[in-house]
Amino acid sequence: MVTDNATPDRSALLALQRATHATLHRLTSELVDLDLTASEINALANLADGPGRTVSQLAARAGTRPTTLTSVLDRLERRGHITRGALAGDRRSVLVELTESGRVAAEAIHQALADLERRALGELPAATLAGFHEVLRALVAGAS
Repeated sequence: MVTDNATPDRSALLALQRATHATLHRLTSELVDLDLTASEINALANLADGPGRTVSQLAARAGTRPTTLTSVLDRLERRGHITRGALAGDRRSVLVELTESGRVAAEAIHQALADLERRALGELPAATLAGFHEVLRALVAGAS
């Protein structure tokens, strides 16, 4: 466990978890006007590029289980940020898409993420960021 910034973490995963929680706390604070939970921010951020996704696809992108995501989607649908409908050609799959208010919220989230990333990582060399992304891919692959 870390006691100050000069002491290296003994666990990369604990350090990543700490960074994730700090980032989510900052985002929810910066986006307080949207009145969204961290899980709702995550779901909208993963829909921000526009195309709809099935619940399974969105869950994989958001790093959660489809059953866990369902209650998040229920709340977002009640607030008018998403719609859910049958996927063409596969009535068993549910397609999740942003509404206009969802696109506005997703854009605000995207901007807050970009600003935070610029503040936190903007001074790091490109090679360091590339290595960081390589580590993240390895963690996702190892956990799958």
